[in-house]
Amino acid sequence: MTTDVQYQTGKMVKDPRAMTPQERSRWQKQCAENARDYLFSIGQPLVYKRPDGHVVAEHKDGRILVIQ
Repeated sequence: MTTDVQYQTGKMVKDPRAMTPQERSRWQKQCAENARDYLFSIGQPLVYKRPDGHVVAEHKDGRILVIQ
């Protein structure tokens, strides 16, 4: 089974090292939302580690499955 992977590149408007704390926070939130939207669009869950130490898979339909 072959899966075609498409990569998208962009150019930063402002270097993160030159951002104010508020700009950096907004930028980080936007990156996370973009990743979530992309994963859901290709039918994949967003997998991450919660502060309580559990690894979870969050699905587009709202299900959150504890993996570990």
